Amino acid sequence: MSITANRLAAVALTAGLLVTAAVGCTPGQAPAPVASAGVEPSGEVEFWHFFTDREAKAIDDIVADFQAKYPKVKVVVKGGQDDTKMLQAIGAGQGPDVGLSYSTDIVGKFCSSGAWIDLAPYLQRDGVVMDKYPAVVKSYTEYRGKRCAMPFLADVYGLYYNKKIFGEAGVAGPPKTLAELTDLAKKLTIRKPDGTIERAGFLPSFGFYENSPAHLAPAVGASWLKEDGTSAIGSDPKWRELFAWQKELVDWYGYDKLEKFRAGLGDEWGADNAFHKGKVAIAVDGEWRMAFLRDQAKDVPFGVAPLPVTDPARYGAGYVTGNVIGVSRTAKNPEAAWALLKYLTTDTSAIVKLSNGIRNVPTTSDALASKDLVIDDEFKVFLDIFANPGTTTTPPSVVGAAYQEELSAFIQDYQSGKSKDLGAGLTKVDEQINNLVKLAG
Repeated sequence: MSITANRLAAVALTAGLLVTAAVGCTPGQAPAPVASAGVEPSGEVEFWHFFTDREAKAIDDIVADFQAKYPKVKVVVKGGQDDTKMLQAIGAGQGPDVGLSYSTDIVGKFCSSGAWIDLAPYLQRDGVVMDKYPAVVKSYTEYRGKRCAMPFLADVYGLYYNKKIFGEAGVAGPPKTLAELTDLAKKLTIRKPDGTIERAGFLPSFGFYENSPAHLAPAVGASWLKEDGTSAIGSDPKWRELFAWQKELVDWYGYDKLEKFRAGLGDEWGADNAFHKGKVAIAVDGEWRMAFLRDQAKDVPFGVAPLPVTDPARYGAGYVTGNVIGVSRTAKNPEAAWALLKYLTTDTSAIVKLSNGIRNVPTTSDALASKDLVIDDEFKVFLDIFANPGTTTTPPSVVGAAYQEELSAFIQDYQSGKSKDLGAGLTKVDEQINNLVKLAG
């Protein structure tokens, strides 16, 4: 995982618009699989993914393993690609045979538009069953019964805390409730004599690194969509509970002071990340942050825990998303493309090797139980969150991530004080989302 939540949402929204314009709203026909399941794949396959640097090396290694197993297939790998590029290429009748996306939010749009083909014929022919995947993973790789994607690896969100800062302040452990998080945020914050922030116990601003409504919704159990695909945000009081909590903490810091502090912080994906530098004591982040810390900030003593909640009965659950992979409707070699996709998403040894290399969570029960999976105490916390039956994800929608983008835009105004009526604002968000859903058909 190498893209911030805000950029992800914006790119996914742009991608959704591109797919509507370039691919149209009529799903394309899936290339028919060959009759025999035992045919050895051959030929060239172009594979696009978004990883770079250390993570791209893990992809190269696993592709080499695939080519050793299937020597008649040549895989051309293009890293550092994003969904917008991929959708533009597919819309132009080009693009990869196999595409890997960083966003589960694109699945509804990819499936409904036909940008990625329906994999059901291949799954049925080769006897691939989905029972080995948790329900939450299955939910984010299909849309209205159409499976155009398979899960690659999963991302699980939790809380990171600086053990040194906690120890110096006499804090025994991480917060389990939002009220406890508020208390610790205030206790661990250091201000300069003029009131400006030197260190934030917790930086509550939405738009900061991985702080987003999606990642924090499980803290209160908020719902996104109704059964018919329209917005549930304005009618669910849990959203008001979450945003009232967040706004109280923003106001305690002072919005302008938070913005000034945030402007001086380093890039999320670089060595100057604010948590790496001890500028924030507590942060919301995914399991991949452990690998970045151990690579870029070896001296930072950190702990991990589930997200704090309002209802103690929900503690231990959280938010999960992940990478999804599909075969393009423009695939020149769909049989070999399917072989690569199936290897990356169903072969236990491949999934375990990828998880160990990238440090994302494997998505099959066999990989999770493998003796070769590297599990330390911190990684186990994320595995436990992933396995918790209360863990949720953002639901697929025909408008892609647009429903999240609409809420995020309003919340940016609300936390700054530009918009003051929370209830009216959320009702307006409902209207905007429902209009988008209606336009999408």
